[in-house]
Amino acid sequence: MLKRPFHLRSLQLPSNIFCAPLAGCSDVPFRRMTVKYRPGLVYCEMVKMEPLVRNDPNTYRLLDYDRSMHPIGGQICGSKPELAGCCAKIIEDLGFDVVDLNCGCPVDKVTKDGSGSGMLKNLDIIGEVLANMVAAVKIPVTIKIRAGWDSSQIVAPQIVRIAEEAGAAAICIHGRTRAQGYKGPANWDFIRDCKMAATTIPVIGNGDVFDAESAQKLFEYTNCDAILLARGTMGKPWLIEDIYRHLSGDAPLPRTGLEYRDIFLEHVDHILSYKNEKGALLDLRRVGCWFLRGAQNMRHLREALNRSKCLIEIREMICNYPWHEADFSQEQKPEEEACESTC
Repeated sequence: MLKRPFHLRSLQLPSNIFCAPLAGCSDVPFRRMTVKYRPGLVYCEMVKMEPLVRNDPNTYRLLDYDRSMHPIGGQICGSKPELAGCCAKIIEDLGFDVVDLNCGCPVDKVTKDGSGSGMLKNLDIIGEVLANMVAAVKIPVTIKIRAGWDSSQIVAPQIVRIAEEAGAAAICIHGRTRAQGYKGPANWDFIRDCKMAATTIPVIGNGDVFDAESAQKLFEYTNCDAILLARGTMGKPWLIEDIYRHLSGDAPLPRTGLEYRDIFLEHVDHILSYKNEKGALLDLRRVGCWFLRGAQNMRHLREALNRSKCLIEIREMICNYPWHEADFSQEQKPEEEACESTC
């Protein structure tokens, strides 16, 4: 199960517990929080091929990172083989340790041109895009997929073989179809089937790992080589540490309301140092929902954060709230719409 270190070809990683590229979520402040807990690999948000080659500044900003975030991966999304090698090379030249191909994003604005999980309907294109990426770079190339477009088109085991032939270093399988979105439980049978189909490539499991116990169950049920954490780290960056401790036979560290406050405030400070005022306000409301979801006696704080239009006021509200009265024992999973593209 837990491997420390873990290798992707010649690249040595701290462990086989990774953090996913979460579209609209895993920005610089988010990643500054997660890397504190030493994941084996952390990914930036997904970027589209076309704006990447056009040098679009907003696209490049999604690829911001600092030295503390290594090892780090960049994820590209697109269905044009002629752009794939160039885009992979851009990611490598920016200093990333890994480049990933997204074949899992389920949202319409991505799939409408055949990108993201739209590629699950055109397996030949997946092989061609991957092969062009592998030929263009020296860093490991990975791929993230869903089980299939819908329940009648489960193609994940076929893609495992395609990825092996194309020279990919690893494949990650999310245990849902595109049609499911994030509804219903992830089906880990799909991940297990891919592990059985693999002959040379490591298989990374993804889907419904919200605590340390579910990480162990995913390893045991599928025999996967690594785990990709996604929505479980939203408002809970210490999930990585919890998994390390659990898989090493240690009890998770208890987290008091005051510790939640301090970690929340740390995330707030990272947002304030990175975003302009308008962007910071929007982010603080979103991140506040992550940290406070399901907690008892926190409704008034959530409502106040959503109403406030002053950054200083938001910070004061967080600092002055009676966190010692908070009860986080009934935490809920992230809402499905909280991250529309866990890519």
